[in-house]
Amino acid sequence: MAAVSLPTEHPAPRADVRRWRRYLADERAEGAVYRNLAARRSGEERAILAALAEAEGRHEQHWLDLLGDDVGRPMRGSLRTRVLAGLAKRFGSVFVLALMQRAEDRSPYADDDDATASMAADERIHGEVVRGLANRGRMRLSGTFRAAVFGANDGLVSNLALIIGISASGADRHFVLLSGIAGLLAGALSMGAGEYVSVRSQRELLEASTPHPDAGQAVADLDVDANELALVYRARGMSEAEATEHAAHVLSGIGERRPTTGPVATVDDHEAVGNGLSAAVSSFLFFASGAIIPVLPFLLGMQGWAAIAVAGTLVGLALLGTGAVVGVLSGASPGKRAFRQLAIGFGAAVVTYALGLLFGTGAA
Repeated sequence: MAAVSLPTEHPAPRADVRRWRRYLADERAEGAVYRNLAARRSGEERAILAALAEAEGRHEQHWLDLLGDDVGRPMRGSLRTRVLAGLAKRFGSVFVLALMQRAEDRSPYADDDDATASMAADERIHGEVVRGLANRGRMRLSGTFRAAVFGANDGLVSNLALIIGISASGADRHFVLLSGIAGLLAGALSMGAGEYVSVRSQRELLEASTPHPDAGQAVADLDVDANELALVYRARGMSEAEATEHAAHVLSGIGERRPTTGPVATVDDHEAVGNGLSAAVSSFLFFASGAIIPVLPFLLGMQGWAAIAVAGTLVGLALLGTGAVVGVLSGASPGKRAFRQLAIGFGAAVVTYALGLLFGTGAA
């Protein structure tokens, strides 16, 4: 009588095993990013990041279950994620959160049959959670960071355009150098003063829109029947029905006690605007740091086309850097933002060079 062989489980294809092991390594690396970020946070942010790390642990277990005995030696996560884990451990900055936002948005689980629908949904929601955390950092950075980026970019572009335009007119190296230094000082002072006035004006507008600190104290003495409080809410954008209902709710909850905070308070946007002095200093310093770059070849004794070529190369690299930083912080593609910045900067320089040739020829 012939022996009957029992069915055996077919081993997973090697390509699937390699893919699962790569996913496992990435989940472990992403969990490390969130744990390292949580270690540098406190309160609510720490709890949120710890929950994200726990979710990555659930995903990790899914791939461990699929791999079984094929788990093999631990693979290293992607270079990007490992670098992020190191940055998170040492700095824990908004840059790491912005990069993790892009990583979560690029998750392949939605198109992989071996990942569950809940895992794909988790990754999508994780992107939104990280986006929210990153936005907190962006709000804290927005005023000073905006001044810094705009200052550096303006210094790079305006002084490169100035130097190229003066060079194209036929001026000698000494005159070009003096023009570049004058442009640096004038531009940096103008940018710093303008940024200070801009931020201070914006803060004053916000302060004028903020409810008076004594308004909340008057609520307890309002005539309930007249319900003047409803007018406040209507003036701030609520419909008549919504304002009446909300005002009635506020008044009914006061009773015999006085409110400790005004019910007409609004969200304070001053943090997003930034501080006038810090914005001015950042704008001055970053404009100067950008404007000195195209001057460097002339400071070193170069002149003519050689100096212009070196200045253009240095400015191009700096524009790529500032564009990439803006892309990272905005959660967009660093490469696209970098080349957009480069195209705009060089476009302005080319136009100025053409005008310099025109006026230089005319003067001759």
